[in-house]
Amino acid sequence: MGGGVVAAPVRWDRAAPYKARGASSCLSIFSPASLLPFRAMASAKTYVTKFKSFVILFFTPILLLPLIILVPDKPWKATLPGTKAPPPHRQRAPSPYEAGMQSGAFQASELSPQFARCAYVVILMAIYWCTDVIPVAVTSLLPVLLFPLLKVLDSKQVCVQYMKDTNMLFVGSLIVASAVERWKLHKRIALRMLLFVGTEPSRLMLGFMSVTAFLSMWISNTATTAMMVPIVEAMLEQMVATNAAVDTCQGTVELSDKDKAGEFPGNQVIFEDLSVQKQEDEDTKNMYKAMNLCVCYAASIGGTATLTGTGPNVVLLGQMQELFPDSKDAMNFASWFGFAFPNMLMMLVLAWLWLQGFYMRSKLKASCICCGLKKRNNEKVAYKVLQEEYRKLGPLTYAECNVLFCFVLLIILWFSRDPGFVPGWLSIAWVNGNTRYVTDATVAIFVAILLFIVPSQKPKFNFSSQTEEEMKTPFYPPPLLDWKFTQEKVPWNIVLLLGGGFAMAKGCESRSIGIHPLYVMIPCTMSASLAFMLPVATPPNAIVFAYGHVKIIDMVKTGFIMNCIGIASVFLSVNTWGRSIFNLDDFPDWANSTRINT
Repeated sequence: MGGGVVAAPVRWDRAAPYKARGASSCLSIFSPASLLPFRAMASAKTYVTKFKSFVILFFTPILLLPLIILVPDKPWKATLPGTKAPPPHRQRAPSPYEAGMQSGAFQASELSPQFARCAYVVILMAIYWCTDVIPVAVTSLLPVLLFPLLKVLDSKQVCVQYMKDTNMLFVGSLIVASAVERWKLHKRIALRMLLFVGTEPSRLMLGFMSVTAFLSMWISNTATTAMMVPIVEAMLEQMVATNAAVDTCQGTVELSDKDKAGEFPGNQVIFEDLSVQKQEDEDTKNMYKAMNLCVCYAASIGGTATLTGTGPNVVLLGQMQELFPDSKDAMNFASWFGFAFPNMLMMLVLAWLWLQGFYMRSKLKASCICCGLKKRNNEKVAYKVLQEEYRKLGPLTYAECNVLFCFVLLIILWFSRDPGFVPGWLSIAWVNGNTRYVTDATVAIFVAILLFIVPSQKPKFNFSSQTEEEMKTPFYPPPLLDWKFTQEKVPWNIVLLLGGGFAMAKGCESRSIGIHPLYVMIPCTMSASLAFMLPVATPPNAIVFAYGHVKIIDMVKTGFIMNCIGIASVFLSVNTWGRSIFNLDDFPDWANSTRINT
């Protein structure tokens, strides 16, 4: 008798005691009448799912209307409608608050309608972004329509936010990234990194986060993310292909061994393979999410380590010099680095542990319980597959060399433009007082234009030895990029997404003066860079979201804990080593006077 015949009675014998106790009476619980409530719940869930988008799209603006209706269009007046103002001799002197209102020192009553209308637009956009009832790019255009209609901002003020300097930096960086992708340079870099680091996901993630954080310390977070994500994508594709090759080889051996031994019935093997395949597909999706999110999170975290690493840090330095001209060297490159670099390292490690635990738990468990021999065999097969894939690429082509040259040129120009601790090439001819004519966006667009000029093939100068067909071809070869490829590759909808975020931020602008300068300004500056929950929160988040592996709900769930990690880390760093570095316990003399009239 075969092995399958012996195994069948064992499974039925396990159920025999339940039959003896009257299992048939237990099954009577699940009669058609008893299942009616469950069917009703399933039907209700189906209808909710069916009409969810319709309800959110049309009823959300209606439900939010009280924010606009209940707030008056004009500030309140002292006299009621239909009554006359008292004569001059009976009018009382205005209170300090009323005097401030008349002089314009306080504008709370005038700003309250604008605040409510702006809140209406912000809440509506947040709901639409989180639920995806309409495309994200279309939601990003709502400020262009609603802000002028609701008298929050005029149309010119809103529209200019959609093509700011940061947007051009984003476009230039993505054009450079598209050139890297077109000529498969990112695949070559990915394979070399895989051969050097290995195929273990946790080590890869930590490596990517470290490199991204280091680069974002010196160059734009947006540019760093736009260049690192294509490399991550190529590496993940190679890892998935390598794992598939290993599974195919091992699956063939295991199935042949099982057939020879006759240990399991054929149907059971099929069911086990399907469940294992489903789990592996889920693990692959989670790995894509974790690897993409680790890059944008590391870019935002790394940018906080230097004064020039991210926009809020530069704004902080400028505001310190403007508001407190006597502060001098209270904050400089060295003091900020000594404070922010340890905080960056702490956050980077905590983020790595959180992403590992949230998205890659199953892989951690599998690596703990798997056999050492099998793990070594997997690594050997994977290494051979990677070597073969790298061999197929062949030697570096002329186009790859030119793309690599442009890529390195971009990084060098970003590094050396205005390092902060030494004068950069910006100071040679592009600084006039407080005006700096060249930014990172200028450099990005310069290299992007260069990619449409630099040839992809070597020009041929030997005219005498050319054939008749070669003589008909133009002397100057095709460039590295053409517009048709670029417009298909660059996610232009994310440009609108960023513009919508900038427009929304412009509508929410307000002014405030802190009590203690650095004790308030440092946490606000650090926190402004640690926004992880929405694609529109930072350009790195938007870039990762554009690749389609991460949904908004994934970013919300992961980013909420990341925000908590950021708050805890900033609170700890400011109240420990930050106190001694910036002497926060003593109120400085230079903070007694400012250039702002209050």
